[in-house]
Amino acid sequence: MEMLRIVFLTVLMFFVIVTVHEWGHYYFARRAGILVREFAIGFGPKLFSYKRNETQFTLRLLPFGGYARMAGEDPELVEIHPGQTIAVRLNADNQVKKIYLDQLDNRKNVIRGEVEFMDMVDRLSVRLDVDGEHQQYQIHPQAMTVAKGIETQIAPRDRQFGSKTVGQRALAIFAGPVMNFILAFVLFALHIQMAGIPVENPTYVQIGEITKGMPADEANLKKGDIIESINGVAIGSDYQKMIELIAASKDKPMDWTVRRGDESFELTLTPRTMEGQEGGKVGIVPELPTRSAGIGETITGAGTAMVDTTGIIFQGFRQLIQQFSMDDLGGPVRTFEVTGQIAKQGIEQLTYWAAILSLYLGIFNLLPIPALDGSRLVFLGIEALRGKPIDPNREGMVHFIGFAMLFLLMIAVTYNDILRLING
Repeated sequence: MEMLRIVFLTVLMFFVIVTVHEWGHYYFARRAGILVREFAIGFGPKLFSYKRNETQFTLRLLPFGGYARMAGEDPELVEIHPGQTIAVRLNADNQVKKIYLDQLDNRKNVIRGEVEFMDMVDRLSVRLDVDGEHQQYQIHPQAMTVAKGIETQIAPRDRQFGSKTVGQRALAIFAGPVMNFILAFVLFALHIQMAGIPVENPTYVQIGEITKGMPADEANLKKGDIIESINGVAIGSDYQKMIELIAASKDKPMDWTVRRGDESFELTLTPRTMEGQEGGKVGIVPELPTRSAGIGETITGAGTAMVDTTGIIFQGFRQLIQQFSMDDLGGPVRTFEVTGQIAKQGIEQLTYWAAILSLYLGIFNLLPIPALDGSRLVFLGIEALRGKPIDPNREGMVHFIGFAMLFLLMIAVTYNDILRLING
């Protein structure tokens, strides 16, 4: 059950981080009037899918990311050419609501004809040759094309990504990382509320972690217990004194006085050595005493954590560039492994780790690397300066090459991760 809980918490954490990121793209794209065809979490084969309004919401097999696919970002999926025979179904206003491209003989209550003219982007109009008679119809802005049992909504010009202003497009892209920053701040604040803030000038030593199988664990000491004295020597806040007493008492019973809540009790512990270390050990790690944080302290602390963690992330980027080594990189497998280890430490540590990952994802996506949000913002900035967009084919090629390189890098680091697991 413990393993199932850890796996569930790990998957849930990644699901929340990715969903919040993609929801930022989705929400502001919809606000700008862009048709979002699919909101997907993960890549690969579909596990679950349902449609709401105009968007297909999909959960996919590989939980390594996600996407909000907007109309106009890629070439439209369905093209209809003059001379092609199709069937159309009209609504009550005599507008084309559905356009059938196959199995035409099996369609009921439709008009079949040969296309003479069709524009599903600007004029929203179709002219058909129906048994020698020319018939023209307006196409509904939300009409569907149907082929091989798959319905695809058309995307008029004003519903496509490229038709919006530079500001609207930039906001739709920038919103993803921003949502990760907001989530990171909320998680840092939540962690502070759960863990509290350190007490200034503490007067006691408090147990933080306990190593399983060691004397402290065998004596049923718990996280949060306060060590008052050892062999009659008051400990107070002098953790170093406690370490020296324990180290000097290897294999010798020691009398401890411990306070748990409002009660004090006595017990006997016999320190012993740990593999690779000298002196006596009982298997405890202290933690700073904490107190509950107020609203102001929580907000200030979360902001400080955001700034400090951002500095550490950029320091890591700098070191990676200066001393690049594939062994220093970790992919999804390594990230899942570390997350599982942190999940074992409790919900407090997992919350803090989730905040770090969310902040990291937001920052990483803003780097000017092709295929990432940062690169797309760079192209939009160039468009704003030039007054006209860059050739979509050239921009698409840059993003394609960038995505291919990132994919190859992902394969390489995943291979490293698997080897690291196999070799222990």
